[in-house]
Amino acid sequence: MSLFWRIFLLNATVMVLATGLLLLGPVTVSTPVLLTEALIMAVGLVAMLTANAALLRVGLAPLQRLTKAMTTTDLLRPGRRAEVAGHSEIADLITTYNTMLDRLEAERAASSALALSAQEDERRRIARELHDEVGQTLTAVLLELKHVADQAPGPLRSDLLHVQETTRESLDEIRRIARRLRPGVLEELGLTSALRDLTREITAHAGLTVRPHFDSPVPKLGQAAELVLYRVAQESLTNVVRHSGARHVDLTLRTTPAGVDLRIRDDGHGIGRAAEGAGIRGMRERALLIGAGLDLTPLPAGGTEVHLHVPAPQGSK
Repeated sequence: MSLFWRIFLLNATVMVLATGLLLLGPVTVSTPVLLTEALIMAVGLVAMLTANAALLRVGLAPLQRLTKAMTTTDLLRPGRRAEVAGHSEIADLITTYNTMLDRLEAERAASSALALSAQEDERRRIARELHDEVGQTLTAVLLELKHVADQAPGPLRSDLLHVQETTRESLDEIRRIARRLRPGVLEELGLTSALRDLTREITAHAGLTVRPHFDSPVPKLGQAAELVLYRVAQESLTNVVRHSGARHVDLTLRTTPAGVDLRIRDDGHGIGRAAEGAGIRGMRERALLIGAGLDLTPLPAGGTEVHLHVPAPQGSK
């Protein structure tokens, strides 16, 4: 039955009942209208409106639930669907909405995968150019400075040595940036070694104590999953350094029967009610690519915990 006929029949039922009461009941209306008659008519009108409103609320309740679901839908938190309820057109509408969500989530996942793949390719290209071109150029400059400094008189030699040291520091910074853009340790030595290298780098350059806790050995998760774990840890530590004011961070990698859990806990002031920025949304998009779950939880004593759960690969024991 269509929505039109359902609403029409609801109203018609109320009207028929009211007419029957007027025809069969002892109530009469005189001219002029008496106060008691006016009161009886007013009570009857209120009863009709109340019954009509109650019936309409019951009939349109599935649409209200659908509206709430539509306003709270977030494609970065997939899997939530509106409950299919009601009859005919309403149930078809909810089913169509759920089907549309399935298609949107699939299309977003595909487009995000392409965008992140292109981003990683660009990171590798920039890292390679920094390492091979800029790095080699600065290395040649260092050698030339050393050659000139060895032949220069005392006062000038001191200045040249200072310039040489500044150039060496710039070369080290470029190499560090290249490693952050393209984690070669991840490809060569694996996830645990890459995370240890990341914690040492953050501790050395950010004035922040990062304490690693790793299970050994960590099962093979595949290149895509390990890259997601590394990037989430990297982005989380970067956020802690920039925004949290924390002094200590615990980075934990644990193996569970269901997969691998990555947790980053800091003792900063937490995220509060601040809206999620591009960094956090980027982490959520990465997690979706491998079917992982990402949660950000405020800690009772202050600070934030980032929890990434990567399910175990199919077929693993």
